[in-house]
Amino acid sequence: MKVKEAMHEGAEWVSPDTTVAEIAQIMRNLDVGAIPVGENDRLVGMVTDRDIVCRCVAMGSDPETTRAREVMTKGVVFCRDEVELDEAIGIMQQKLIRRLPVINEQRRMVGILSLGDVSHAGPEQRSGEVLAAVSAHHA
Repeated sequence: MKVKEAMHEGAEWVSPDTTVAEIAQIMRNLDVGAIPVGENDRLVGMVTDRDIVCRCVAMGSDPETTRAREVMTKGVVFCRDEVELDEAIGIMQQKLIRRLPVINEQRRMVGILSLGDVSHAGPEQRSGEVLAAVSAHHA
């Protein structure tokens, strides 16, 4: 199975100047836990719900004035939509990530592959393996 068959399509993204408060509202409205950050038509980072809590709120920063660039995780790991799901699962396991942006041949983001997507589309054994791998650093 190809990643494009398992991912959820149409991922939103924000600019690095978007406030954390705006990002939190987008996450709530879309019922997601991560928002990619793009600049000059390129992915430059990812803001997760954990980034908001640990890098903004817990540090005493104001979500109304703190920008995505201040809390985002840089160095976005991604995969192509045409790769096999098993290869994408391997990336998630190796890099210990729960959400993997997906780009197409034109290098445009077309979706995100999440642990939930893997559990619905992938073999049960592989779903368990990736969940164990990305959760191991919390044990």
